[in-house]
Amino acid sequence: MDYTEKEVLQFVRENDVKFIRLAFCDIFGNLKNISIMAEELPKAFEHGISFDASAIRGFLNVEDSDLLLYPDPGTLEVLPWRPQQGRVARFYCSIRHPDGTPFAGDLRNALKDSAQRAIEMGFRCKIGSECEFYLFETDENGAPTNIPFDNAGYLDVAPMDKGENVRREICLTLEEMGIFPESSHHEQGPGQNEIVFRYSDALQAADNLITFKSVVKTIAARSGLYASFLPKPIPNRSGTGLHLNISLHKNGFNIFKNDPYEHSQEAESFIAGVLDKAREMTLFLNPLTNSYERLGKFEAPKYVSWSHQNRSQLIRIPAAGGEYSRMELRSPDPSCNPYLAFLLILEAGMQGITSNLSLCKPANLNLYQADKEQLAGFAKLPSNLGEAIEAALDSRFVRNLIEGKTFEKLIGMKQEEWERYQLSNDRGTFEKETYFYHI
Repeated sequence: MDYTEKEVLQFVRENDVKFIRLAFCDIFGNLKNISIMAEELPKAFEHGISFDASAIRGFLNVEDSDLLLYPDPGTLEVLPWRPQQGRVARFYCSIRHPDGTPFAGDLRNALKDSAQRAIEMGFRCKIGSECEFYLFETDENGAPTNIPFDNAGYLDVAPMDKGENVRREICLTLEEMGIFPESSHHEQGPGQNEIVFRYSDALQAADNLITFKSVVKTIAARSGLYASFLPKPIPNRSGTGLHLNISLHKNGFNIFKNDPYEHSQEAESFIAGVLDKAREMTLFLNPLTNSYERLGKFEAPKYVSWSHQNRSQLIRIPAAGGEYSRMELRSPDPSCNPYLAFLLILEAGMQGITSNLSLCKPANLNLYQADKEQLAGFAKLPSNLGEAIEAALDSRFVRNLIEGKTFEKLIGMKQEEWERYQLSNDRGTFEKETYFYHI
């Protein structure tokens, strides 16, 4: 909603809001927040609220550590799971230096700027997320176990599907927060679920995804469960994907809206741009060592290709018409930072349009069953985190979009993570300790 500061302050006074959470993400997409009393909100709008940026991984050093949070009034949401007396509201924030200049590590602001550049070119990007997650049982101390909540499969129903009440509560909570689920169901893996919510502008879509993950974890915990967004939490079972449905609107019209097998030149160039930069941005769409256990298996892509409806492709064009005409990017997983991921995808597509790139022919075959000769003509996505790091290091496209110090910190920490993984005697234990309890 496009609330003004004045409207926000009036809402807070009239609705018994006592606590304000100022939320932001670190450069890896991990949600952080500071809680202030409602009386401090006018100060936050005018002067910001300071925090120690040296304590946030990838932000600043100790000798230059002050940053300020400025709440975005348009992101006001009351948290439905908190008490209704003395209510708690949340804002997403922009991050600035004490002199008022934007902090380069604020990737939410970078996505906001990118979306504005697209608008100035005449395009508005819409993104809808299909986000999967697993539900695991917890032990007597509330700690996560590796036991799935159920043993149901794709689209199963109760009593095999034990997650329907959890999904119901998640969907109702999201609706209260202005995020509108379109569908929910049990996925292929044991304890695996998916909720699809309606598309929105790129920045709001990223905000919604961060909110969604927070809601899922909160509702699961209230149900005595642990929700995991780890890309491959169970070996040899379906991975956890984040399928992104992307459309472009020009002069109010969806340029993907055309005959099911014919697309506008601009839509094709956008797709071509994403394909062209797919390898270079994989590190930021699939940022964990565990991410690469998912790719190439259980309908997750391995090759840089596209087709209509075909679920073995990196990009598919779903059989949907009207306002739902779109491309679906199938490689990302929910461990990514959505602000950074959406920034790179949007910029890649827009560069495709400005360069008038031609879209290659569709790959109308099942890439999981194709022979070596058929696959020889397709570029591969990186097969592990090390290859993804190298592709990002060699990318002028990525370096031009991520500020130098932020790029160095992202790469440096991922290189250290890759080295620790390679040196580990038990890589499964490494991934569980490094990721499972945090993702």
